[in-house]
Amino acid sequence: MLKNLFRRNEEEKHRDQENPQDKEQKDKENPQEPEAPKETETPKEQESQQAPEASKEAPLPSGESTEPAPEEPQEEIMSFGGLFGRLKEGLTKTKKGITDRVDDLISSYTKIDEDLFEELEEILISADLGVNTTMEIIDQLRDRVRQNRATDPKVVKGLLKELLTEALEEVANPTLNLETTPSIIMVVGVNGVGKTTSIGKIAHKLKAEGKNVLLAAGDTFRAGAIDQLRIWGERSGIDVISHQEGSDPAAVIYDAIQAAKSRKVDVLICDTAGRLHNKKNLMNELGKVFKIVKRECDGLSRESLLVLDATTGQNAIQQAKIFKEVTDLSGLVLTKLDGTAKGGIVISVSKELKVPVKLIGVGEKLEDLQSFDPKTFVDALFD
Repeated sequence: MLKNLFRRNEEEKHRDQENPQDKEQKDKENPQEPEAPKETETPKEQESQQAPEASKEAPLPSGESTEPAPEEPQEEIMSFGGLFGRLKEGLTKTKKGITDRVDDLISSYTKIDEDLFEELEEILISADLGVNTTMEIIDQLRDRVRQNRATDPKVVKGLLKELLTEALEEVANPTLNLETTPSIIMVVGVNGVGKTTSIGKIAHKLKAEGKNVLLAAGDTFRAGAIDQLRIWGERSGIDVISHQEGSDPAAVIYDAIQAAKSRKVDVLICDTAGRLHNKKNLMNELGKVFKIVKRECDGLSRESLLVLDATTGQNAIQQAKIFKEVTDLSGLVLTKLDGTAKGGIVISVSKELKVPVKLIGVGEKLEDLQSFDPKTFVDALFD
């Protein structure tokens, strides 16, 4: 099976590499039409049209260059039927990587046999479900087919959908634990995964629900992290507790907890350092921070959310295992699902870590960070 997968990947790579001479010949045969000349604009009109573009391209502070600039909180008219539509739209690449390939596979078979199972296994592994999770799903699928005495390949898709939903529901718990005042959300993750942006979106979401939110800039080591969190705070009207760059993260978190208690805020969201290149120092820094939280927040509701970049695939699972060494993770936030065809990582990371996915990011807009519901996710994938 793995040989077949390797051969399939090599063939796909070969097809993607277009011969430069062929491309040149295509360009000669299908020359592009020149653009129609634009109407002359007065300097005043040009200035009025260029001004908005300039504001969009205003640079953010140096730091996580992979993260998009914070957006102005605003009401969006969402296409394709609201949040479910945004989810479907964001999972377009994953749908092509999994369900569209499953459809093609099923249509090529007239009966259910072992060859069909092997090819389906290749599809799931290549979509980042992981080897262990895929083998478990395929074994369960064989059992379901036997139990239902199914012979029509079209039945396989429905059974697969059921099994993926069940796999996610095993550890599903999308609700954030925010029962006390204040409640504490600790957010961890390596630099570049979208951690600070996720914090800004979570804060905006909670404030829109009527909660009083406070932010803590606990990532004092990454250049620009404090300023970036302040931008999110200013645009959402949320205060940020911060110290100077390079200061002790534990001291920032301690001050933020005291401020949250005295101000009687509903939710305190804490950013943390994410320098994974030096594992020992990272563990020491986070260990110290979480000791402060445990001591000062006894009896308060707490969440420890790990932000993972879905485009990193199985590497995200390795990151999660490292962070589990220092904190009891209560949930996962998977970002950039709209940028990968291997969205099977959602299922893989949840099953292997036994930690629920709480939030998923399927785009750059504020509403594109959504609460994760297994059935809705699978429905959007297979719809």
